[in-house]
Amino acid sequence: MVELDDLAIPRFSPEAQQLRDMMATMAADCPLDSAALHAQASADTGLTDFGPTDYRERLDVYLAALRDIDGLDGAGIINFYGQLLQLLKNRLLLTDLLDRHPEINDIELLPPVSIVGLPRSGTTHLHNLLSASGSFRTLPYWEAIEPFPLPSEAGATGRDPRMQRMDVAVNVMNTTMPHFPLMHEMTTEHAHEEIALLANDFSTMYFETIADVPGWRDYYRAHDQSPHYAYMVTQLKALQFLRGGRRWLLKSPQHLEQLPVLDAALPGVVCVFTHRDPVPVALSMIAMITYSARMHRSPVPVEYLANYWVERLETMLNAVVRDRDIIEHARSIDVPFDAIINDGLGVCDAVFDVAGEPMSTTERAAMVDYLDAHQRGRLGRVATDCAMLGLDPDDLRRRFAPYTERFLR
Repeated sequence: MVELDDLAIPRFSPEAQQLRDMMATMAADCPLDSAALHAQASADTGLTDFGPTDYRERLDVYLAALRDIDGLDGAGIINFYGQLLQLLKNRLLLTDLLDRHPEINDIELLPPVSIVGLPRSGTTHLHNLLSASGSFRTLPYWEAIEPFPLPSEAGATGRDPRMQRMDVAVNVMNTTMPHFPLMHEMTTEHAHEEIALLANDFSTMYFETIADVPGWRDYYRAHDQSPHYAYMVTQLKALQFLRGGRRWLLKSPQHLEQLPVLDAALPGVVCVFTHRDPVPVALSMIAMITYSARMHRSPVPVEYLANYWVERLETMLNAVVRDRDIIEHARSIDVPFDAIINDGLGVCDAVFDVAGEPMSTTERAAMVDYLDAHQRGRLGRVATDCAMLGLDPDDLRRRFAPYTERFLR
């Protein structure tokens, strides 16, 4: 069991510190500035059309929030610059692809299966287990981050250059955050969340999970997310056009508070709601967020971030209590965490059944193989408790009571 005793004042291995020092020397050339980011994105792609321009206001709000982070360091500037640059490049590449292939807009998606639940409630395990069946189209991590190939790399032979870049990125993450895989294993080809596609329209709660940006949160929550889900759907069509696939398997905690929007954007969507005692969920998620904050700031305000996320999780859980029945029970299922962990194949049977999908012996065997190779805790575990985060367990139980009463009693 790993004790995270350096959450507030992170310690790095010599190798990790060397990487961070190198990144810090580059920060002056990578400003968190809209004009600079746009210019570099065009230079990298040879393209200039970013699509509808409404995203620029959202980008400006997010950039301002990033610049307000107390203790933002050089390595953090490089991290955020690289992420935002990639999002802008993704917009350029999508716009170009749609210009060359307008028929993408005519693709009709089958109603996808969407896993909806808090992080640490079994969503990632179930997502990858169902993905292993081969029955669904999923979004591997490398494709989530670089969904559309650069013109200079289109048709490249051998291993996709996007995969090669992700191999490097995963190695950097594992070097600078060696305990992160114990909480959420990241690999180049694991099934990832479509929240990365929502980020390409600069409107997603993902931005909250990687940075302390309350100004962004307030802006995001004040706006209808329907247009951004529509942009996500366009990207799903484009990805299906590029690499095939029959029916999408999606997953994102963001959908907990966007169920009406999700349902309207993807008519007939089948939802798999995962449920777990929200107290350990909150502790595990907050430990993960405060640990990863070392990627961009020091010291890390652990108790402040913990309280921020308790409030945020309370809002999300109250939203799913309010909106759960928007997704009719004929196309949804509620799955407890213990069932996912102790009877994964049984849960998959239930998901296939509610989705109207037959399961072949080959698909079942593939999921059995996945389970055999991905036993829970095989990489180790991280210890979490309220004391390390400055939280009161009684307060957590009180805040989360409406959700607990609805789904866990």
